[in-house]
Order: sequence, then C-alpha cells, then structure tokens
Amino acid sequence: MDIWKKIIPEPKSRFIQVRCPDCGNEQIIFSHAASVVHCNICGAVLAEPTGGKAKIKAEIVKVLE
Repeated sequence: MDIWKKIIPEPKSRFIQVRCPDCGNEQIIFSHAASVVHCNICGAVLAEPTGGKAKIKAEIVKVLE
C-alpha cells in the first residue's frame, strides 16, 4: 500500500476551522483561499490570498481531514 502513496500524491491544501480574533466566531475556510475571507458575523479579515497558501490572520482551531 505504501507504493500508492508515492505514485498518487496527496493535496497540500486543506479546509481549516478558525476562530475570529474580534468576535470569537468559528468558521471553516480553505487554506489556499484565492480571495479575502471575512468573518460571517463581524466582517473582520480572517485570511488574505498570497498566490499560494493564504495568510491566515485568525486562530486555527482544527485542520479538517
């Protein structure tokens, strides 16, 4: 089974659960976001795109598999 892991690579992007630094709301965002991600409650910026992995400005609570 280990040979299949070498042949078929796993993606480096993940969905992550973050906590807003302003209001404490938790929401799920994409780790490689292509646009600015705002909090659904207060509108604070949670992530900014960088051309690859997004710059996360919130506290990461959990990485979803």
